[in-house]
Amino acid sequence: MELSRRQTLALAGAGAAGALVPFATGSATAATSADDPYEPLLARAARQLTGGAFDPADPDFEAALTTLDTQAGGWWRGIDTSAGRKALWTDLSPASDPGMFGQSYTRLRTIATAWATPGTSLAGDAAVRDGLLDALRFLNTVGYNPARGESGNWWFWEIGAPRALMDTCVLLRAQLPAADLDAYLRTVARFVPDADRRTNSPSLAETGANRADKAVIVALRGLLARDPAVLVKARDALSDVRDSGKNSLFTYVTSGDGFYRDGSFVQHTYVAYTGTYGSVLLGGAGQLIALLAGSDWAVTDPSVEVLHEAVDRSFMPVLFDGLMMDSVRGRAVSRDRARDHTDGAVTVSYILQLAEGAPASYADRWRAAAKGWILRNRETPYTGLVGIPALVRAKALLDDAQVTPADRLTGHFLLADMDRVVHRRPAWACALSLSSKRIAAYEAGNGENLHGWYTGDGMTYIYDGDDLDAFGDSFWPTVDPYRLPGTTVDTRPRTDLGTVPGTSTFRPKNAVAGGAVLDGRYGASAMELVADGSTLRAKKAWFLLDNAVVALGSGITASDGRTIETIVENRNLHADGLPALTVDERRQPTEQGWSAELDDAGWAHLEGVGGYVFPTGGPLRALREERTGTWRSINSGADTGGDPTPVTRRYATLWFDHGSSPDSASYSYVLLPGATEAATLAWSRSRPVRILANSPEVQAVSSPRLGLLAAHFWAAGSIDGLACDGPGTVLVSRRDDGVTVAVADPGRTAATLTVRLPFPVDEVVATDDTVTVTPGRRPVLTVRVGGSHGHTHTARLR
Repeated sequence: MELSRRQTLALAGAGAAGALVPFATGSATAATSADDPYEPLLARAARQLTGGAFDPADPDFEAALTTLDTQAGGWWRGIDTSAGRKALWTDLSPASDPGMFGQSYTRLRTIATAWATPGTSLAGDAAVRDGLLDALRFLNTVGYNPARGESGNWWFWEIGAPRALMDTCVLLRAQLPAADLDAYLRTVARFVPDADRRTNSPSLAETGANRADKAVIVALRGLLARDPAVLVKARDALSDVRDSGKNSLFTYVTSGDGFYRDGSFVQHTYVAYTGTYGSVLLGGAGQLIALLAGSDWAVTDPSVEVLHEAVDRSFMPVLFDGLMMDSVRGRAVSRDRARDHTDGAVTVSYILQLAEGAPASYADRWRAAAKGWILRNRETPYTGLVGIPALVRAKALLDDAQVTPADRLTGHFLLADMDRVVHRRPAWACALSLSSKRIAAYEAGNGENLHGWYTGDGMTYIYDGDDLDAFGDSFWPTVDPYRLPGTTVDTRPRTDLGTVPGTSTFRPKNAVAGGAVLDGRYGASAMELVADGSTLRAKKAWFLLDNAVVALGSGITASDGRTIETIVENRNLHADGLPALTVDERRQPTEQGWSAELDDAGWAHLEGVGGYVFPTGGPLRALREERTGTWRSINSGADTGGDPTPVTRRYATLWFDHGSSPDSASYSYVLLPGATEAATLAWSRSRPVRILANSPEVQAVSSPRLGLLAAHFWAAGSIDGLACDGPGTVLVSRRDDGVTVAVADPGRTAATLTVRLPFPVDEVVATDDTVTVTPGRRPVLTVRVGGSHGHTHTARLR
């Protein structure tokens, strides 16, 4: 199956830079003299594509070889060589169209990779070599050449086509006539003269993943042209020497595209994009660092440590057993050829690539984490998702007895600069996808993510180690897009998004999205919902604790005459799942199409998923259904369009029905991921977490066992003796070893917040420099939240 453009580009760069010299004929290097600085690097670039020397008879490589051979062989046999042809393949016609020649180069690269890889049916075949040379000339003549001006999507002209073309030239370099190579280099120089600027819009500086992509293209062009000045351009683009580091990939940003200190990654100015664009940046920069290592153009910028820190801060929190969380994949969730497991595997490959040249203090930790990810994911094994170059690394890692696989990461990660929250426990994780006037609710365009309307409205993802395919197993084409878990929605009919060329985002008008984190373990988050195209408004809050997620909603108001719903759960039960649903100790029917009104429900349990507690009862609704959809219905993109074949999945759905045009309605529910039926019943009776308030002014909970009090204040107020003089999030932990207070202003509207605690404090142990404490019987904290971008301020007291 053909991969998406980003995924194909990503996998092409996920090679094994440290492998041995590759298969002789396909990747053979011309004889070099000792003073030739270019050919060793070109040989390294070829190894990054093929994986270098390996034993084709090794069963560990059998599946990857078969995949490569099948895909390349099919495309090779399908090439049109007739006189007067308009394209190389009938489904990519005419080749003069940028989308068509862009994808054609990608296929040629795959064929060239198979030709250069031992063990495939195309390896070293002279007819394949000649066919590739002819196909490249054809595309240069009718499609991609310096005489043409850009049309359509710029990406094909400046990233997609030139990258695949340069990779193919690297593999064929000993076979390419000089005139052909010169023509291709002049074409790439025309459309990618450097990585600093968008060629079709010279005033636009390239940032993030696009800059990393282009830097690799420029480097490959420089090596093939044997031009040291071009190689300097490629290296310096990573640090943005041209603009004094303004768009350096090795710097933390405070707005726009790039890595943030809190672990956020943003691309397209407003979109949380760690899982795709962030991964591409990691891979592109990491590949170029590996490619140029030890040469006159080696990357020596000491700020490269920012990239190392990004692995820990940005990527590890959103990788769960090797899959990439959908909350940070943007419009890519609609791509059936790049699902969460696939994007996760690509990112793991990039982390292992970067580890080869990183300090041991980083590399040892990453390799241990990667080994744990690979070994735990048995449902969709890593080894079946990656190509030979990544397998070379993975095999070496798995065979290394000195590397002990790391356990799952635990903790609470508030990624305030991209409105995302990740709460991780030993057996499960919860991710919240929020949005605000700063971060888009969704991105759509070029036919992608057609039904992404509510993905940023508080969608709640629960990841369970016992079912890693909850979102990867055809969830997006089959789920009811009006009933995404965690969202409060107006049931009005919506039209498809992003059907016109180009991409666009929707940013709501609310300011509040985010919260505070306590001791790196607990968190409270809130989002003011200002619905798109509706009068619907709501105050939503989540409190994330050891074994529970408490979700509260208040002030739910609308006046459009339509039903408003809050979705507690909409779980993918896969093609034939029939897990038991128990409500208040009563087993519910299992037939598809069953539904019920459960106004007095106290708790529910879904076998194999977990428990749900409803502290204030209904009006709860439940449904079992089979839903059929197609990937094409959510992605009609020219090069990423989905499979039109219908797929069917079963779902168990729980939701609150707030009725038509509700006036200050509310809800409360507790998620107990992985809990047994008995544990759910016990939790519902003991109520270890108490809801103290759920109003438009304050939403708050307490856990006496944890000594924890947590609140989000929508306005100045107090609850249970805890007071705050303005909107903000406050968590207080009072235990035998002392008191910890965490405060944040997720709305980013205040200069200071004053917090009064409900118990005496004698001593200040430590505080952030933004916090001032006045101890006493009713201690007061004055927190300078202005300019802190919604991040948490902490004080430790006794």
